[in-house]
Amino acid sequence: MSAARPVLLIALALLAGGIALPAAAQVALGDAIAGLPALTSEPGEDGATTYSLSLQILALMTALTVLPSIVLGATSFTRIIIVLSILRQALGTQQTPPNQVLIAIALFLTFFIMAPTFGVIYDDAITPFLEERITAEQAIVIASAVMKQFMVLNTHEDSLLLFAEMAGDGPYESTADIPFSTLLPAFITSELKMAFQIGFLLFLPFLVIDMVIASILMSLGMMMLSPMLISLPFKLLLFVLVDGWSMTVGSLAATFVQG
Repeated sequence: MSAARPVLLIALALLAGGIALPAAAQVALGDAIAGLPALTSEPGEDGATTYSLSLQILALMTALTVLPSIVLGATSFTRIIIVLSILRQALGTQQTPPNQVLIAIALFLTFFIMAPTFGVIYDDAITPFLEERITAEQAIVIASAVMKQFMVLNTHEDSLLLFAEMAGDGPYESTADIPFSTLLPAFITSELKMAFQIGFLLFLPFLVIDMVIASILMSLGMMMLSPMLISLPFKLLLFVLVDGWSMTVGSLAATFVQG
């Protein structure tokens, strides 16, 4: 349970930062909740608000629902899974490694890359919250700032400017001024761009092998023999000799900037 708390807090932080209801909608939602006895909130000490257990469970289930999207869009997972998929296609191994293995590799590598960010969130937000030194709202604000810092460092400036202009916002004086509604699409666009650039570089040596094998078969008059079938063992041999998995995973991890 304790291992899932950082991820759940990140989900709540991004959900709170990225979704802002209009004032009228907030009033209507408050009236609707007030009509349900199980979903109540009461003012506590020092101006804090205490929510009923049912409302806390509702918030937790909502966070769990959006958690997969947050893992896909607000962490390093997108870049990693795209690069691994392109690598598998370049090797020509069809469904080897299978999708489940690729996703597992991408998830574990994502946790490794995001470990410094998660560590800061745990030390600055989760631990003080569990020790009741700060409120849940303050913990969410702190976690949101840490995640925003990571995303800004790994977002291309041109992508951020593009979405800022589309939203009619900016320029921003600091990272804290960038809204999640602009940062999230800019970050995911940057991840897609970087993933395809890395995938292109990975594809080139295997493409050369395919072309060489196809030329040799053509010169020998063996046009009915599939070049992909003949080039597959040579591509696997090359990938194993250069320790391709370690190089790919290490290069991927090195492309991310930590705060």
